[in-house]
Amino acid sequence: MPDAPYYPMQRESRCPFAPAPEVRDMPPVGQVRIWDGSTPWFITRHADQRALLNDPRLSIDEKKPGYPHMTRSRAASAPHHPPLITNTDPPEHTRLRRTVNAPFMVKRVEALRPRIQQVLDGLIDDLLAGPKPADLVKQLGLPVPTLVITEILGAPYEDHEFFQAASRQAISHETDPDDGAQATQGLGEYLAGLLMTKMEQPGDDVLSEMGGRVKAGEMTFAEAVTMGAAILIAGHETSASMISLGTLALLREPEQLALLRDNSDDPKFVANAVEELLRYLTIVHSGIRRIAVEDIALHDTVIKAGDGVVFELAGANYDPAEFPEPDRLDLTRPARSHHAFGYGAHQCLGQSLARVELQVVYSTLYRRIPTLALAVPFEEVEFAMEGVAYGLKALPITW
Repeated sequence: MPDAPYYPMQRESRCPFAPAPEVRDMPPVGQVRIWDGSTPWFITRHADQRALLNDPRLSIDEKKPGYPHMTRSRAASAPHHPPLITNTDPPEHTRLRRTVNAPFMVKRVEALRPRIQQVLDGLIDDLLAGPKPADLVKQLGLPVPTLVITEILGAPYEDHEFFQAASRQAISHETDPDDGAQATQGLGEYLAGLLMTKMEQPGDDVLSEMGGRVKAGEMTFAEAVTMGAAILIAGHETSASMISLGTLALLREPEQLALLRDNSDDPKFVANAVEELLRYLTIVHSGIRRIAVEDIALHDTVIKAGDGVVFELAGANYDPAEFPEPDRLDLTRPARSHHAFGYGAHQCLGQSLARVELQVVYSTLYRRIPTLALAVPFEEVEFAMEGVAYGLKALPITW
């Protein structure tokens, strides 16, 4: 399909939170061109994504020929990846997910809420005591989820600069395959060393739990290392983006910000506000990928076995059939049916943790700093679009 638009598409600078206009103009089953010149099918409608993301005729096995990889670097490394929750289908996926699921269950995550609150309050104290303007990304956005995920995983926070840099290099669309492999190898060696230590001296953390499973023969050492890397990357990148982007979106919508501040002591209101911000921002902007293993008829099209499929999550989250007036940020909107975490068996493992982190931040930050404001014009805020999830390079704020 020579006229298929290139994906990911460029968002409009005047409304950077919304999906690109081309996403809205696509037919229910369209095609896009990705980095390698292939033209996978492109699914944007909410109902279609719900149906297909639970369909066993689609596979997440990145080693199958024709799989629509996100990046050149990912395609180069895929043949060498061990089985993971991100590249296996049930029943193997079910087995692997069970090995890491426990720390991210709702009850375990809820028990972390006081600690997350303590971490945040300490960072806000430091922010208020320091100079202004300040960078919210550097002083709150990255530290909150990084401190939390390192405690859960059992990695020392003082190594955060190393693994944040390695994470960015490993998942960037702009990374050369050799550089991506080097970053991934460095992160793997770092976690392998940590895992060996935990196997000898276990603690109350995810790496120690996985070390126990390795000893028991329930997972391999390589699986545990790669799973640890995936948890570390996903556990800080996406929540960091949501904290900063959510703040920027709210500063642009003072009525909604005032509503959140006025209801910050109402857990139900805050929880719903988080869901709407997740929908509105949809930070995973490069789609989620599958490959058909059987023919699938959808609308007037047949997706053939061996065809790649890309699901544009922002398309579903801005589908007016599911969310009327989708371009409007409305913190009272029932938005829990969004696809910001994907949908189906491979829905994001850390979604409960992300929700609690965001609930704590959004209910605290704007209450404690009621005069929070942008320190530069909105047009000067620099977005970071090169990763799997988009975010901000910096968010200059004052108060």
